[in-house]
Amino acid sequence: MVKFIESELILLKKEIDEMWTLVYNQLDRAGEAVLTLDKELAQQVMVRERRVNAFELKIDSDVEDIIALYNPVAIDLRFVLAMLKINSDLERIGDFAEKMARFVEHFPEPALDGDLVVQLRLDEMISEILKMLRLTKEALNGENIELATQAYSKDDLLDEINAEAPHVLADYILNNPEQTFTCLNLLSIIRKLERAGDHVTNIAEEIVFFVDAKVLKHTKYIPVP
Repeated sequence: MVKFIESELILLKKEIDEMWTLVYNQLDRAGEAVLTLDKELAQQVMVRERRVNAFELKIDSDVEDIIALYNPVAIDLRFVLAMLKINSDLERIGDFAEKMARFVEHFPEPALDGDLVVQLRLDEMISEILKMLRLTKEALNGENIELATQAYSKDDLLDEINAEAPHVLADYILNNPEQTFTCLNLLSIIRKLERAGDHVTNIAEEIVFFVDAKVLKHTKYIPVP
């Protein structure tokens, strides 16, 4: 039984790793599509969203099977529950990527105002979230709490950019009232990116939850003299 559950957990982790790569690529492409207003790239993101949803359902089903067939306990149960929650967070990030792509598909102008994009720090925000996703993936694969904590700490920058955005856009609308609708859409994009960052933070917390328990399990108790 132990060998069987170990093999199932290895397969589950492999599936999560593949889901992670898919969602990372989705967000990367969606971010690039927003910055360049590349409608073809946006279309690719929307088509691949079905794969993200299918992957999430497959992993959910596999988790249910593992719990029903093997009744995992202790560290194995923590791992399975962490993978279940990470799967949900990754799917939500994929949803945000798809909504960003839809913004590009329906945007009527050929390009965004470059100065406005710089002031909004949009490129910086996208890059930071992608960095957080890379860190958390490395943290899980290496069972490294320090990397997970690094990812967690980067969320402050996203919050800062998100907080500045309404002021930047309000000033821009005063001088460019005809761009009000575009600005509202850009604010929505920034909100989605901030929420995506929150989900990566959730993932980092789940990694700490799992790894910390594993470290404690394998730490020998040394009595105080």
